[in-house]
Amino acid sequence: MKELLLDVQGLRKHYATQPGWLGRSGSKVLAVDGVSFSIAAGETLGLVGESGCGKSTTGKLILRLQDPTAGRILWRGQAIEALTQAQMRPVRRELQAVFQDPYSSLNPRIRAADIVAEPLRNYEPLSDAAARDRIAHLFERVGLRPDQMVKYPFEFSGGQRQRLGIARALSVQPRLIVCDEPVSALDVSVQAQVINLLMDLQREFHLSYLFIAHDLAVVEHISHRVAVMYLGKIVEIAPRKAIFSRPLHPYTEALLDAVPVPDPTVRKQRRVLTGEVPSPMSPPPGCHFHTRCPSAEDRCRREEPALQQVLPGQWVACHLRQPAALMQPEEALP
Repeated sequence: MKELLLDVQGLRKHYATQPGWLGRSGSKVLAVDGVSFSIAAGETLGLVGESGCGKSTTGKLILRLQDPTAGRILWRGQAIEALTQAQMRPVRRELQAVFQDPYSSLNPRIRAADIVAEPLRNYEPLSDAAARDRIAHLFERVGLRPDQMVKYPFEFSGGQRQRLGIARALSVQPRLIVCDEPVSALDVSVQAQVINLLMDLQREFHLSYLFIAHDLAVVEHISHRVAVMYLGKIVEIAPRKAIFSRPLHPYTEALLDAVPVPDPTVRKQRRVLTGEVPSPMSPPPGCHFHTRCPSAEDRCRREEPALQQVLPGQWVACHLRQPAALMQPEEALP
């Protein structure tokens, strides 16, 4: 059995808004509202959903770039949600990030070699020659030339900048990398190169990824399991094959139906969602998705569904789905 690296339990992040008129207390934005999942060694968990559903905030909470309002973050069995900055220092070496915008995440005033060397020098007392050799090796491993070490970020293309960001994350030999939309700002052809690079690096360095994205094709290619978020909550989590071949939550079904089919001869029956995504300041009662769900019942409007295992390895938060024990044996996924 693989080692469990990350275990997130009931994670919440609420932001207080500005006070209202006459000194009335402001409302709260429920950005992340009770998220639970785990990531094993060598595993990639894809986290998908519409913009504003809380994906990136979840990644920042795990990295402790922001403090959670409630919930637990267990890293290799150690609770890290309340650690001080000094206590987090040894943990940060094992938790690294690759950000969405490869340009804004790089310091434009320092050379590429120093960008990659900065985290390395924070943790290892290397000589200049040893650090230079390590950085040159990292450049070659991510598809950059060692002679580019003297360049500044503006001298690289978008794909090269993202490779530079990946080299920086790899420099301290992490166990888990949070990839926050790492290819959404890149051309499609470059996206494939970066995704394949991440997969090669995972096999070589035994990395785990939390891969945050909205592009389902990318998530299907790189992920082992997929978690679907809607309005701050995970509504379905399952192995990749189950999610893409047999989605169970109506929201997951709608996301997959929205993916265009590259064949003009195929007419795809689509589930079209109506209405707007509710505000995270005032989410609807019961199931948050009931305002847009074509199959919603009275119970959905009153009771919030729990995330429960409906089929082996497939967890769904929906009143309309029953546990595997209530299904016919032939309905279960392999």
